[in-house]
Amino acid sequence: MTERRDKPSFASLFNRARAEADGTASIPSPPPAEPAVVQSAEPPPVEPRRRDEWAYEAMQFLVDPARVRIWPGNARIYHDLNPDNCRDLIQSIATEGMQKVAAVVRPVFDDALYEYEVIAGTRRHFAVSYLRATSMPSLRFLIQVEILDDEAAFRLADLENRARKDVSDIERARNYAAALHDHYDGHLTRMAERLALSKSWLSKMIRVSALPDQLLAAFGSPGDLHLKPAYTLAQKLDGPAGPVIMATAIQIARAQMARRTDGLAPYPAAEVLRQLNDASSPAPEQSAELRGPTGRLAMSANANKNSLTLKLHAGSGVTRKAITEAVRAALDAAEAKGFSLGLSSRDDESD
Repeated sequence: MTERRDKPSFASLFNRARAEADGTASIPSPPPAEPAVVQSAEPPPVEPRRRDEWAYEAMQFLVDPARVRIWPGNARIYHDLNPDNCRDLIQSIATEGMQKVAAVVRPVFDDALYEYEVIAGTRRHFAVSYLRATSMPSLRFLIQVEILDDEAAFRLADLENRARKDVSDIERARNYAAALHDHYDGHLTRMAERLALSKSWLSKMIRVSALPDQLLAAFGSPGDLHLKPAYTLAQKLDGPAGPVIMATAIQIARAQMARRTDGLAPYPAAEVLRQLNDASSPAPEQSAELRGPTGRLAMSANANKNSLTLKLHAGSGVTRKAITEAVRAALDAAEAKGFSLGLSSRDDESD
């Protein structure tokens, strides 16, 4: 059970701030005025504090991060955070002795374990939690409370994540795909307008979001795969080369796991992409030749799984029997590559 703060609850502060802003809060009667004292000069008037300033400041608190959960609509994958990829932020907070920039949160009303959830500031939450567990147990999590619905929360989190290089294109793509369904009823044009994004670019991100985890496992990290090559792979997966690409990706993923086990660095993304693209390229045609006694070309054959092309050349001095045997050999080689005439074995035997 986390400790409770010794200040008024968020709900009471928020209600008070709202009442102040609406002008409906009860104002206590002032104490009896004291006799006026005549002074030689009046002090300068003090500008009264604006109610909206009081309300805004009242929405910031220092709390135990254990009372704050991560909103699932955020693009950043929390379990991928670790002391290495958050090292700069951890060192900054440790040096300053406090968190300088508040995380944006909203109140939680449906979970007894938490009072808030992070909309923007996932790395700050991780860094403060890590420092509390390792070296600064009294460190508190600075939050700014906002009242947001899900769509507004998504847009706020997206604006912050656009400026973050450590949020991968894959994370953003999957976040956009979920938001398209959850907040925009599948209307891509409406979503693009609300986010002020190009519809074509957003469409590519949605396409990339469908890349399977088995393929992503071929890369050392999801952040290694950027939008342009990811979109190319997504297109190829929908074509005839899709099964070959997936089989290659699974083999690479196993090799990557073995390298991690051995303490080796993963294969770079450029090498992984080269292997996947090579697997999707059609196999080159294999040529075969038959030459006569004088070395003159008698027959040439080019084959792949879709076609077999034979050319017979005159004046080579090769017998009909030799050419027939060469044609059969070329046909056998083409069938070994997947070429088929569509004949049954019985038809072949009767020929």
